[in-house]
Amino acid sequence: MTASVKMAGCLLYGERNVIKKIIHLILVAMLAGTAMAQDVSVRADHPDEYIVVKGDTLWDISGKFLEQPWQWPAIWHANPQIENPHLIYPGDRISLVYIDGQPRLVVNGGKPTVRLSPEARKLPREAIPPIDWSAIEHFVTNVRVLMPGTFSDLPYVVANESERHLATEKDLTYVRGMEGRIGEEFAIVRERHIYYDDNGVMDRGNAHRYAEHYRAEDEYPDDIWNATLSWRRKDPPVLGYEFWDIAVGRLVKEGDPAILEIQGGRTEVKEGDYVLPIDDHVYPDQLLPHAMNPVPDGMEVIALTQARYGAGHYQVVAINAGKNQGVEPGHVFSAFRPGKRIQDEVKYPTGSWADEKTLNGDKVTLPAQYSAHILVFRVFDEVSYAMIMNGKRPVRERDILKHPDETI
Repeated sequence: MTASVKMAGCLLYGERNVIKKIIHLILVAMLAGTAMAQDVSVRADHPDEYIVVKGDTLWDISGKFLEQPWQWPAIWHANPQIENPHLIYPGDRISLVYIDGQPRLVVNGGKPTVRLSPEARKLPREAIPPIDWSAIEHFVTNVRVLMPGTFSDLPYVVANESERHLATEKDLTYVRGMEGRIGEEFAIVRERHIYYDDNGVMDRGNAHRYAEHYRAEDEYPDDIWNATLSWRRKDPPVLGYEFWDIAVGRLVKEGDPAILEIQGGRTEVKEGDYVLPIDDHVYPDQLLPHAMNPVPDGMEVIALTQARYGAGHYQVVAINAGKNQGVEPGHVFSAFRPGKRIQDEVKYPTGSWADEKTLNGDKVTLPAQYSAHILVFRVFDEVSYAMIMNGKRPVRERDILKHPDETI
């Protein structure tokens, strides 16, 4: 358990109330600032009101009223009688009203929340989430990106029980470099991809044995075979290593190798997997969509995690910017497919004398096409992961990122 979690567990009831009020004031201030900073376009076909049902999300509900659903924090009416305007429950009535000429979404007509009887309060009420976390929950809790030089000394699986190629729940696996307490649980992780600098452009490649910690010249000299591999040919600087949690192991015996009993997981354990502390990351209950101002040049989608040629609604993409570039959870971007560079066939038809005279030198770049909105949910130092929200076409690798207000 982290220090922050322990501290939170020690808070008195009164202190929790103070913190909740502070958080509420911060949310109100953020809403007010956001509302003043952007123009909100209301859908012409919006309903007068909408009754919330189980399975709704704030993003989906806002899409019924707004042209740009990501702008919902700007028009949720921060009524002081409602402790938190983002806590919306099934059965609540959402209405669009105008206050001082500005559109606002109000809950139950802006009236104070009805206090429940002691008997009714015993029944849990689950607020609707900002987005559908269940669509990516396995990804949020099972991916991590480590920086170069941070895992060369990690404990690793050297073999499995009875020298099996794969081990699963209740099997034993043998780990070198392992330190811990008997009974302590660890994450067994597998390197999936490597982020690297390809001549000034971040790219992602499949993990293989020519990673940073295996590229010693004396171990793998440059022969004809290795020279054909791009990693050996270019030797690009590594920017990060993507790992996925694949299983949980419990330490049952110390030693070299130590013995872990596999407690379960998403796939079988094999030789070469690594061992890390359990990832205690939790996604935020309140993920407020907001824009990054300005969006730096050069930001783009660099990888699709659940598709090969194009990713759609609720699928995950990786982008080439993280904490070091100012990206934070909740940032929304518009992904645009770069326009192709083509020949002007009207002015210089292929095969014509005009075409020959120009030597195909007169090209025109078509405008970029809007693909979809993406919402950042997890951020590392140089890489972030985002969920695809509403859009017009699949998101692809090398789609460029712009301000979310841009959709044309």
